Amino acid sequence: MTSHAIGGRKLSRKQGPRLALYKNMIVSVLRYERVQTTEAKAKEIRPQVERIITLAKKGGLAARRAVIAALPDEPLVVEKLFEEIVPKYASRTSGYCRITKIGVRQGDSAPMVQLELV
Repeated sequence: MTSHAIGGRKLSRKQGPRLALYKNMIVSVLRYERVQTTEAKAKEIRPQVERIITLAKKGGLAARRAVIAALPDEPLVVEKLFEEIVPKYASRTSGYCRITKIGVRQGDSAPMVQLELV
């Protein structure tokens, strides 16, 4: 039986390592507000980061618990998200991340980009 409408890139990883990669990348973007990575990874991470910021903008205990569930073991990042990042985007409804191309990687010519919070 095949499943339809299952989107997303596999990034040459099985599901567990791929989901761990996504979580770590999301935490890095929220912690450092800028990260250099490959274009495919950035395109996969951006909607997830924007979804977490939008969720945090709702405020309230339920939103905080949902963010903590998405980013366990990262209390400092959750605090930064609610205290610094969300107030910065109070007037913005979407488009919190920007992808800027920065060239190719030396070793394998993979297209590199910078994913940053606007």
